Amino acid sequence: MDALVLLIPLSPLCAAVLIGGGHLFGFLDGEASEPLTARLSLWSITLSCLLALILLGMDIVGLNADTVNIGTWLSSESLTITINFITTGFSVRLAALFSILLAIVIHFSINYMHREAGFHRFFFMLSLLAFAMLLLVLSANAVGTLIGWEIAGLCSYLLIAYSYQRTIAVTNATRVLVTNHIGDACFIIAIGLSVAWTGTLNWAELTAILPELPTSQITGLALCFALAAFAKSAQLPFTPWLARAMEGPTPSSAVFYGAVMIHAGVYLVCLLRPLFELSGFVMAILAVVGLLTALYSFIVGLTQTDVKSSLVYAISAQLGLLFLECGLGFWQLAKWHLCTHAVVRAYQLLSAPNLMHAVHNNPIKPVSPKLAQLRWLYTASLQRFWLDQITNWALVKPVRRLADDLCYIDDQLIDRVMGSPNPVLNRMSSLMQLEETKLGARLNTTADEFASGSGLAGKLTEWSANLLHWFEDRFVLHGGGKNSVRYGRKLGHFANQIESLILKPRYLVLFVCITLLVAF
Repeated sequence: MDALVLLIPLSPLCAAVLIGGGHLFGFLDGEASEPLTARLSLWSITLSCLLALILLGMDIVGLNADTVNIGTWLSSESLTITINFITTGFSVRLAALFSILLAIVIHFSINYMHREAGFHRFFFMLSLLAFAMLLLVLSANAVGTLIGWEIAGLCSYLLIAYSYQRTIAVTNATRVLVTNHIGDACFIIAIGLSVAWTGTLNWAELTAILPELPTSQITGLALCFALAAFAKSAQLPFTPWLARAMEGPTPSSAVFYGAVMIHAGVYLVCLLRPLFELSGFVMAILAVVGLLTALYSFIVGLTQTDVKSSLVYAISAQLGLLFLECGLGFWQLAKWHLCTHAVVRAYQLLSAPNLMHAVHNNPIKPVSPKLAQLRWLYTASLQRFWLDQITNWALVKPVRRLADDLCYIDDQLIDRVMGSPNPVLNRMSSLMQLEETKLGARLNTTADEFASGSGLAGKLTEWSANLLHWFEDRFVLHGGGKNSVRYGRKLGHFANQIESLILKPRYLVLFVCITLLVAF
């Protein structure tokens, strides 16, 4: 029965392939095909939900093994990457919870996205996200987790840029993607270090080998995984990307940044609990970053004037508390907190469009008088502590300037030196044009700009072509003329004179002496 775990992520993947392929080839298009697309997506996630609940029940009664191996994906000398899944513990519980929340969001989206231009595209990406997240939490090796991690980030980018005709949506999606890729790079580095230091990528084998590693290697591994988790779960200094991500439709915001994907970083930390417990330094970093993120989000959230922005900073504040709990060693509390937070935020984001109507005439709770008197803190909160501006100044502008400089060097220096060699033949067929000339046809023999080159490479090509053209015109095309015969006779007579001179005895002796000197 453990093999059922394979079908949990596979079911939404099949739905994504069917929806994407059907939309690509025109089978699913327009309002008439909306019910079929909706049923494919909903039935697939419902099947995953039922299978996850069955697996969870089997785990509760103790019938599951720790992991199930499906097969070998890659084998190279000492490294073997297997396709295996976790069938017990927190991963199975979280997979069951995520599948239930995904089913609710997909059911909600059917009416919410009705008659939208990108209806089929939306459900394709939502089904692909479901596959990615279920693979992420159930994979028993780092490669499977990384694949789910990356596909979830790609789906996030596509859903933020859902209204791709709006510049701000595409810009925010790109910023979010680049920010998350910083964490992805740390994840990949951590995987490389795991292979180099432990020789394995299976989570269970990795945690078993960890006590044998020196402290420096444990700290390096934990720090890389922690940075990946910080970026994915919007901890400082990566927090501003979460506000930009709200450009997507409400259901995608609920499933990405309220219920499922935003908790991937916390899940990674909980999964690697044995690693972090061996490094007190990284545990302290988890606690400090989580506390600072919670304080930052609380202060910034006080000055937000729209529903989604308020929810964004409430979410990041709770995520900060989750990292604080992990850093302090309250692992069980962090797991329960994660599950309850996912449920509450999914509900709040799904009901955000109706929230203003629900809280109409409710008075706003004032802040404490001491806090209200801190005008500098109010200004900093309005500006979100200038994190976006600092990022632009420290990273975005220098990269843009470097790109501008490289583009200038390429245009003004490299292109001028190398040029862009143009076709160098003045005539497409010299033999044909010669025949036409003999027949009396009048051809344009003026210079053609198309045959001229630019830059050093272009000029060398042009000069070489002119020389070859002169040789062809003098000796090949007019081969039957008197000039070629005369030049040929002179060249043959000169070659005979050189040969008779070399064959004279004195020169033969001279050549033998030179050969002996070189040999000795």
